[in-house]
Amino acid sequence: MSDAVIVGAVRTPVGRRKGSLADVHPVDLSAHVLRALAERTGIDPGQVDDVFWGCVSQVGEQSWNIARNAVLAAGWPETVPGTTLDRQCGSSQQALHFAAATVLSGQADLVVAGGVESMTRVPMGSSVVGGAPFSPAILDRYRGVEGVADDNPLPFSQGVGAELIARRWRLTRTQLDEFALASHEKAGAAQDAGAFDAELAPVPLADGDTVSVDEGIRRDTSLAKLAELATPFQADGVVTAGSASQISDGAAALAVTTAEWAGRHGLRPLARIHTAVVCADDPVAMLTAPIPATAKALRRAGLGIEEIGVYEVNEAFAPVPLAWLAETEADPQRLNPRGGAIALGHPLGGSGGRIMTTMLAHMRDENIRYGLQTMCEGGGMANATIVELL
Repeated sequence: MSDAVIVGAVRTPVGRRKGSLADVHPVDLSAHVLRALAERTGIDPGQVDDVFWGCVSQVGEQSWNIARNAVLAAGWPETVPGTTLDRQCGSSQQALHFAAATVLSGQADLVVAGGVESMTRVPMGSSVVGGAPFSPAILDRYRGVEGVADDNPLPFSQGVGAELIARRWRLTRTQLDEFALASHEKAGAAQDAGAFDAELAPVPLADGDTVSVDEGIRRDTSLAKLAELATPFQADGVVTAGSASQISDGAAALAVTTAEWAGRHGLRPLARIHTAVVCADDPVAMLTAPIPATAKALRRAGLGIEEIGVYEVNEAFAPVPLAWLAETEADPQRLNPRGGAIALGHPLGGSGGRIMTTMLAHMRDENIRYGLQTMCEGGGMANATIVELL
């Protein structure tokens, strides 16, 4: 069987909420990384068979199939189609999985996968309009379960789920704050060393300025400052805004094809998509599925956790990667080595692509053979992807 390979990966800098990317329409932000991907890889956009684009809040400026609109805004041929998908926070990671499956099945030769979220312009939860997404049957199934609110149109809360995980794995406030601080420190060190430069496509602004660095890194934070933050999800809880991912704006894109097609067209693969899985777990705790997803991916890959040189576990909330570490017994030094969403931000639909782009750059720089990425997702799901450096 042929291999599905990634021949290009690029992302925008991640902007803070109401930050430098606040005035950029999400369609244009998407178009920017599409153009950058074509320029850096040398692919002919007219040869792209499809664009799979992750986006969570598909309403307003992110509605009407933002994938297709991004293709048109990028100036790509009108013959290039696009479709938009939502697997919550893992949307663009799922887009990568679909792209790999599509080229391996022979339905396409070249697919672009990625995603976007402008959480400044389209706030999280905007798509809940005119009615609650949870039906009476769902509410009846989970009524009375700890962590489910009966009087809320959104009775399942990620924040409450993070608190449930912290309690289950006996994680303290200090442990969460220490993890959050380390995320900022690692991201700051990587930025200072220029580790992100090659993966970034700086975004030009209408006023002539350019956004060229990730904005979420807080170099002045400390354990003392983190300790002052309130616990918004539970009065006696341990999770704060400081130990949660940042609300952000950003986009990322990856080009996926087969090894044979890449060879015929002079494209150099960065990595092959070795294993791609998805699974689901408890929708109330919501954020635990990266643990069984990792086990499933390793089992299918025939690899042990010790054979993976880098792990990217999305920092939706600090309890997620900490519980993952406890269950997998993975090496903490290999986890999110350039920081994660607590420092870099979490532009929902674009995060899977952003994380994969960053992980591939780290693997290349450090000559790491295998990398594993996994993300918790709304509804209690998670994708896991193992890639092999080529």
